[in-house]
Amino acid sequence: MRPFLAALFTCLPALAAAETPVLTVMTYDSFASEWGPGPQVEKAFEEVCGCDLRFITGGDGAAMLARLRLEGAASEADVLLGLDTNLTADARDTGLFAPHDQPAATGLPVAYRDEIFLPYDWSWFAFVYDKNRLASPPGDFAALAASDLKIVIQDPRSSTPGLGLLMWVKAAFGAEAPQIWSGLADNILTVTPGWSEAYGLFLEGEADMVLSYTSSPAYHRLAEQDDSKEWASFSEGHYLQIELAAILAASKQPGLAQDFLAFTRSPAFQSVIPETNWMYPASEIALPEGFETRRPEKSLLLDENEARSLRQEALSEWQSALAR
Repeated sequence: MRPFLAALFTCLPALAAAETPVLTVMTYDSFASEWGPGPQVEKAFEEVCGCDLRFITGGDGAAMLARLRLEGAASEADVLLGLDTNLTADARDTGLFAPHDQPAATGLPVAYRDEIFLPYDWSWFAFVYDKNRLASPPGDFAALAASDLKIVIQDPRSSTPGLGLLMWVKAAFGAEAPQIWSGLADNILTVTPGWSEAYGLFLEGEADMVLSYTSSPAYHRLAEQDDSKEWASFSEGHYLQIELAAILAASKQPGLAQDFLAFTRSPAFQSVIPETNWMYPASEIALPEGFETRRPEKSLLLDENEARSLRQEALSEWQSALAR
């Protein structure tokens, strides 16, 4: 009996661990990083879910969607966190996602309600610069194209900011977008797979400006007490990014997945977004003091079907300009 009891007690911790359900959330690298929202979100959700929350990373939004298409119902992910409205039409057509049961978001600058995709944060795309290196930033795309400034952007085939830039140019200029790209081609220092690589090059002084967000300078002001970073206001307006979460239809934890989406609307989740993801929360909560200094005068946003119908044309225009 004693050997049997010893073996039994040895197995109890493993049995207890095996009984703890695991919820797997696929997201982009910066969200899950030690300085991103991931660690705080994980701790707060695990305090109420009785589960083990696990993040896996799959690149930026477009790359994650491509991965899910390959994996299909065999994906280990229960929730995808990090798509935006430029990708939802394609994501919807995969049939890989299930409806959520949450009400519409109330903290967005535009009305958005979708039965599958739930907003958790948002911001405007913008070119960020260092005021110590660039005293007079361009005020529109034409001025940027006419300058000798070097910019870093992200690949629209893998990155949601990169795709957002294509939609920004297309929404602002329509049929004249090819001329804009032709003018910008010699300003582009490099194209990176995702946001983190691009912003890192900018911070290292490799480029004058980087495609990022109007909320990005808040990081430097609040986390580093550095007010040298700013975003350039463009007269054409600025394109909105609304980031979204969705449940995988093949999730092995559908109840927990619904709970997690509900949790993304809670103060425990939304309150960490401004100072970890450096985006605006999707709920109406107070922003940290100094987070916001100004907003774009004009917002641009294509609906998901317009974005999809224009994407290949916009991508071809971008590729043609950069190939010259």
